[in-house]
Amino acid sequence: MASPQPRIGVVTYPGSQDDRDALWALAALDAEAVSVWHEERDLPDLDAVVLPGGFSYGDHLRCGAIARFSPATAATCELAAAGGLVLGICNGFQILCEAGLLPGVLLRNESLRFVCRDVRLTVERDDLPFTTRCRTGQRLVIPVKHGDGRWFVPDDAYEELAARGQVVLRYAEPCNGSTREVAGVCNEAGNVMGLMPHPEHAVDPLLGSADGALILASLVEAARDRAVALA
Repeated sequence: MASPQPRIGVVTYPGSQDDRDALWALAALDAEAVSVWHEERDLPDLDAVVLPGGFSYGDHLRCGAIARFSPATAATCELAAAGGLVLGICNGFQILCEAGLLPGVLLRNESLRFVCRDVRLTVERDDLPFTTRCRTGQRLVIPVKHGDGRWFVPDDAYEELAARGQVVLRYAEPCNGSTREVAGVCNEAGNVMGLMPHPEHAVDPLLGSADGALILASLVEAARDRAVALA
């Protein structure tokens, strides 16, 4: 009997830019990718949610500050509280931080310039639903494209969350000035993760790298396991 396709929702906000790319990448990795409009108060029957990159609500006030109050974001927070899997990419990472699901804040890049290029990353954890296809210490190449990607927390807060294992990815080269070169973090429970690099743009060697598929395929597998366990 074939394994079921997990249903993974991708939320589209006004100004989302990479929602269709995320839908395509998830479908290519054998998920049933479901488009979710930002005004939906009740999510469809989903096994995971992805908040995509872009410029939700035009990045007015702060990146993710308005999207944090959308009905779909509130529903995503409820899913996360119930143990559901949530991945935030770039603007999605910013939204998750604004919503309080992830620690820290995303600030203007240290260079004050938009960064758009492939970057090398180091995997810090390989035991999360988002990294099971990776190994600790592995180097990944995944593109970034952001102007406000500098993840920041005070030093004492960093030490606490690092001790709890919440750092998932680090930049292996200078990128945006993030605290301790952090590129991705998770919540304490490990079911919510945010990262600034775009794995949906690195799922095929023709794109220059297929390393992003390791992140998204891990999510698809974890969502499939969750669907089977709850069936």
